[in-house]
Amino acid sequence: MKAKAILVCSKCNSRNYHVAHAKTATKRIEVKKYCPHCQQATIHKESC
Repeated sequence: MKAKAILVCSKCNSRNYHVAHAKTATKRIEVKKYCPHCQQATIHKESC
């Protein structure tokens, strides 16, 4: 079963993206995505 995960910008801490993520995964997601607040591509990490 998949759970909803929120991706947070590492620079400005804004919550920009929601993704489906497996509950059994041990590592948190880290993806380089565009942040509209910073206006550049930054690393987004999965929040708690």
